[in-house]
Amino acid sequence: MYTRISSLDQSSDRQKVNSSDYDMLIEDTCSGSIPFSERTGGKKVMTFIDKEIKFELHVHQIDRLGRDLRDIINTIHLFNSLKTPIYFIQQGLKTLGQDGKENPISKMMISILATVGEMERNQIRERQLEGISIAKARGVYRGRNKGTKENPIKFLTKTKNKKATELLDKGYKNVEVAKITGLHQNTITKIKKMSSALSSN
Repeated sequence: MYTRISSLDQSSDRQKVNSSDYDMLIEDTCSGSIPFSERTGGKKVMTFIDKEIKFELHVHQIDRLGRDLRDIINTIHLFNSLKTPIYFIQQGLKTLGQDGKENPISKMMISILATVGEMERNQIRERQLEGISIAKARGVYRGRNKGTKENPIKFLTKTKNKKATELLDKGYKNVEVAKITGLHQNTITKIKKMSSALSSN
């Protein structure tokens, strides 16, 4: 069973109903725009394919597989070509029939719902940008004043930043930490610098 949440402050509990019925639970914490094969959990799933292990991938719903239509279609196409079915629990859709052939009705429905998922992601982004623009126009939203410095301790103790620091300390690479926490790589670099600076003091 595969689950995905976008950030650490979200819960995947809703996706893990009856997860004890499955042989393995693989979880990702990253944006749905990141290609499936580039995610930590996605890579783990792909190793089963590389090893030619026969399995069926269960995902709570289509937008948990991804929020990018092209990547969803490419992922499903790859799985179909290897006769590995994907079952979307909430929608009750399976990519392959019992005969191992592509299910045309499921293919149509998945394409439609994947498009909706991508549109929702774009709408969320647009609303965020609109909200920032409105706040700026009202004088409510302001970036940090030029010349001021952010408090390193306050910065590093933020939930995501604290998790990123822990992962970096364990030897994870910047790109891996970014995917797990949902933070931008520039932020990871900043966390690394601030953490090192504090350690040397």
